[in-house]
Amino acid sequence: MSDKFTYQTQGTCAKFINIEVDNEIVKNVEFIGGCDGNHKGICNLSIGLNIHDVIKNLKGISCGARSTSCPDQFAQALELYIQEKLKTSV
Repeated sequence: MSDKFTYQTQGTCAKFINIEVDNEIVKNVEFIGGCDGNHKGICNLSIGLNIHDVIKNLKGISCGARSTSCPDQFAQALELYIQEKLKTSV
């Protein structure tokens, strides 16, 4: 069964990220706002990957002078998802 959730970004042009995960595999990603072409690339490259690999690949990427980026926010959203899953499994 897939988990679908929306993450509200901070410090990026994109305002939200809609994410679908199934058994720790990214099934779908949609950025709301921001750079359409870059977001399509991030989404296409992430679909089918394990969420831990996506986090490893995207966490810490900055955008210009910003300390975060859309890829970094995606990684943070997945980290939050993992934390929430751990809370509900206890």
